Amino acid sequence: MKVPLTELDDRLNRFRARMDARHPGWELAAITGRVPLYYFTGTIQDGLLLIPQDGDAVFWVRHSHERAVDESLFPSVRRMKSYRDIAAEMKHFPETIYLETEIVPHAQLQRIQKHLRFRNVKPVDDEVGAVRARKSPYELALMEHAGRIHRHVLEDLVPGMLAEGMDEVSLICDLFTVMVKEGHQGLIRFGGFNEMLLGQIGFGTSSLCPTCTDTPGGVAGMHPAVPQMGNPKRKLKKGDLVVVDIGCGYKGYQTDKTLSYMFGKAIPDAAIQEHLRCVEIQDIAASMLKPGTVPSEIYRTIMAGLEPAFLKNFMGFGERQVKFLGHGIGLWIDETPVIAEGFDEPLEEGMVIALEPKKGIADVGLVGIENTFVVTPQGGRSLTGKSKGLVEVF
Repeated sequence: MKVPLTELDDRLNRFRARMDARHPGWELAAITGRVPLYYFTGTIQDGLLLIPQDGDAVFWVRHSHERAVDESLFPSVRRMKSYRDIAAEMKHFPETIYLETEIVPHAQLQRIQKHLRFRNVKPVDDEVGAVRARKSPYELALMEHAGRIHRHVLEDLVPGMLAEGMDEVSLICDLFTVMVKEGHQGLIRFGGFNEMLLGQIGFGTSSLCPTCTDTPGGVAGMHPAVPQMGNPKRKLKKGDLVVVDIGCGYKGYQTDKTLSYMFGKAIPDAAIQEHLRCVEIQDIAASMLKPGTVPSEIYRTIMAGLEPAFLKNFMGFGERQVKFLGHGIGLWIDETPVIAEGFDEPLEEGMVIALEPKKGIADVGLVGIENTFVVTPQGGRSLTGKSKGLVEVF
């Protein structure tokens, strides 16, 4: 279960190489986020990883040092009670340190700065994200496994789980149990501070409810305090479109997939045609996922080919339309690169992208598709199956 030392060494080497290229003269980077810590050290324990431009990286661990040593092959794991212990050991720190400014709380930054005595902070988030974006064969093997679980559950098992009169929460609970028994890790991780059990699941127009996340679909949720899961009052009836947009994780690595089911009878023909157009868009975008292709160019090419009538409610519903067609995925559901404007670095072989062209349909719900693809010289290769969705459950 340990991340191989060759993996950890390669990640640090690629990180240093990128820092050298993008930030000549950098001296020290500090990693605090739990998932980035896992990526570089192989353990998700609470601590501070210091990566110098020259010299050995050291992972200072507060809780739990014992577990970090037991489960990580990282060469230098040291115990600390507070950042004061680091200061006593290292003595000198550079004027500028590179930190994950998007996820380090201000209070934590103050505590670090109090003892490490640096003056300036520069962001390192983009460099960490860029290194993580290209998956190694080790990482791809884990994502392949997650994808197989994902495909099997959504394509083979979910149709038999749907029953007239069941509520959204019951389906989510049943689906969670099945997913975990099949190998899902039990939670889904996003960038920032967000985690959830599965994703967004809704019957009919529940999949169009406004939500606090940047996503084409929505979910009614349990309560204003818990705008996740489903709504226990929403019962499944004939003619409903059931939308299941969930992640699947295996040993930290995740895939993303959306599949929809026509329960009891078909949805209107016009909605079916809109769905099939979304599947066509996915396939076209997937064919463009080749090394050297620029994500923003994929986005512009796809969007330029869509007629104004189709663009209405595309990638959302009403005024709630997102400005992307897909996103990187791995240890987080929402990684770089994103298939959107502003992402101009060419794709590399081994990057993994979840494509999700979707469209809101009034009185029906969210049509469309999502699958997770690996960037290859031949185009995107799906890790999560090839079903075109709109599975009939009659």
